[in-house]
Amino acid sequence: MKRRVVDVLVPVALDQAYSYVVPPGMDVAPGDIVSVPLGPREALGVVWAENDNPNPRLDNRLKDIVDKLDVPPLKAELRKFVDWVSNYTLSPRGMIVRMALRMGEHLGPARERIGVRLAGPHPKRMTAARNRVLAVCADGLTRSKGEIAEEAGVSAGVIDGLIDEGALETLVLPPDSVAPVPDPGFAQPDLSEAQRAAADALRATIVTGGYSATLLDGVTGSGKTAVYLEAVAETIRRGRQALILMPEIALTSQVLDRFAERFGVPPAEWHSQLSQRLRQRTWAAVASGGATVTVGARSALFLPYKDLGLIVVDEEHDPAYKQEDGVRYHARDMAVVRANVSGIPIVLASATPSVETEVNARRGRYKKLHLPERFGGQHLPGTEPIDLKREGPPRGRFIAPRLAEAVKSAIERGEQALLFLNRRGFAPLTLCRSCGHRLACPNCDAWLVDHRYRRRLVCHHCGFAMPLPDRCPKCDATESFAPVGPGVERLEQEAAELFPDARILVLSSDLVESMERLREELDDVAEGRFDLIIGTQLVAKGHHFPKLNLVGIVDADLGLSNGDPRAAERTFQLLHQVVGRAGREEGHGIGLLQTHQPEHPVMKALIASDREAFYATEIALREKTHYPPFGRLASLLISGSDKHATESHARRIAAAAPHDEAVRVLGPAEAPLALVRGRYRFRILVKAPRAYDLSAYLREWMAKAPKKKGNIKLEVDVDPQSFL
Repeated sequence: MKRRVVDVLVPVALDQAYSYVVPPGMDVAPGDIVSVPLGPREALGVVWAENDNPNPRLDNRLKDIVDKLDVPPLKAELRKFVDWVSNYTLSPRGMIVRMALRMGEHLGPARERIGVRLAGPHPKRMTAARNRVLAVCADGLTRSKGEIAEEAGVSAGVIDGLIDEGALETLVLPPDSVAPVPDPGFAQPDLSEAQRAAADALRATIVTGGYSATLLDGVTGSGKTAVYLEAVAETIRRGRQALILMPEIALTSQVLDRFAERFGVPPAEWHSQLSQRLRQRTWAAVASGGATVTVGARSALFLPYKDLGLIVVDEEHDPAYKQEDGVRYHARDMAVVRANVSGIPIVLASATPSVETEVNARRGRYKKLHLPERFGGQHLPGTEPIDLKREGPPRGRFIAPRLAEAVKSAIERGEQALLFLNRRGFAPLTLCRSCGHRLACPNCDAWLVDHRYRRRLVCHHCGFAMPLPDRCPKCDATESFAPVGPGVERLEQEAAELFPDARILVLSSDLVESMERLREELDDVAEGRFDLIIGTQLVAKGHHFPKLNLVGIVDADLGLSNGDPRAAERTFQLLHQVVGRAGREEGHGIGLLQTHQPEHPVMKALIASDREAFYATEIALREKTHYPPFGRLASLLISGSDKHATESHARRIAAAAPHDEAVRVLGPAEAPLALVRGRYRFRILVKAPRAYDLSAYLREWMAKAPKKKGNIKLEVDVDPQSFL
């Protein structure tokens, strides 16, 4: 009898599937999740395809599948998506399927939840404590032992005694639902006319079905979330699942609250902060269809939804959607692909769309819905420049007098103010006043950042940290080190001197103790418990602060000088979003930009509140230079511990590039950050026309490129977002 052989894809850094024998009596099909021997261990894998012609030389060496897991299989559309992402990004299929299999398979049985309820007659011996316990349980409801002890004000021993005597009984409680079914009719929103028109258009895409991409483009505070939640509601009514992608976990708390207000229950969550047990239960709920709506970070895109009917990408412009290590993919772009593969609608929402999305909308590839006004009739904030060449702060200070006066006035009116500086720590550079020596990271081509709260000098690239030295390592001078430039911690010090009575909060990613603590702090700001917020880009991301009417950008030029082709776009988006926090509920918002170059096109567009002028300028420049979306880019990063060997290998790789008149191969050249974590870095940049199959070109190139030697590493990034 001929043995049945199937190819199984295992979640390791390999592109190929392995062949396994299906044991007699086991029924498997493509998509089934199985346990297979892999070297000395067992691993999970996915049956990818039948293998009707296995290699005869391996016939006696093929191993049997160990077991088939009793979980839903990966659907054909997800397997097709995995293949597509692998082909496009040049990433091993095994690493991509790994994201779909984060199911916590080795956790063992979950701990049982035990409840207690009233059972029999009162015991003969009664005490005041026992009376209180029985009074709490008199309603017949089941509670945990801890809840009863807290309500009755007794120790657990009192409850145990009543259980032993039969007055109370225990029973196993079912696990909490990961995400109860949302009610699309729970709280119908009061939408503005523009919101209603946009919501109706989105509902129509759900009713029509099939693939479509829609840009939901609304000014800050226009109520985009309320609009796309109506598309989610229509998806729920039709018995299908919805995915809402968020760029960062910090954003999810307000969306979760808005979701619960609209649907009566919270959605399922998927992000790196989940416990292993909750991750396991969420994965199972998504796969079985029990989780109707999932709000998640990038990797939620690869979950095995039973019947996905809608994808929403909120803040679609955000750079955090790009995965910069492992499988290098852009979650927004791959979400569009997944929607296309699955034949479902996708909604991209932003107040400052990416240039790529804006061009797709202008050329008719995406539908566009526009919300031109803030919900409730609030005015958009005005923006004014503070020219640091003419009215800058005093020496050694960073807050200009006009900005300081505006903050003081806002606080006196009982309003909130925000000072924005996208730089963590106290100072970005520390140098010796005696000899000019700068304290640098020993592992990276970067200065050490002074973090006063932690009393450490820290490298933001490799994590190296050290205390401030007593003496200069170059000239041996003592007490000679001086901080240069501001970070948010230094701004707080200056603000405390300028506004001694203000309640000040610093919001920065390196100061976040936990997501729960961050959510508490954001709630505190929203409820007016702080007068002045000093923050990095963490505060720019869609938060709603009702009492905030003044935003001061301390260094508006910061993002424009790093040589990144997307520098202008990112600076405009970030500053537009930050200023958009102001004036969302009461009063009139204003943004003050401290800048050395008020004549820069980005600054002029922000000051004039002329978004169209910015997009017109930026799109024309991209088209002229053939940068995305009018051309294709790929980055090859070669790194190693020996500089000369790494550079030599990079040159050999460049020399192996296939010749094609349509493709330009630039480099190798040292990366802007030439040394990171003790590894020297050289970059090759590849430019090609927009319609060119760059992935196929790179695959041909990599097939004949010289093999890596020693610890030299090659990383291929299709559609790079970072050029450091």
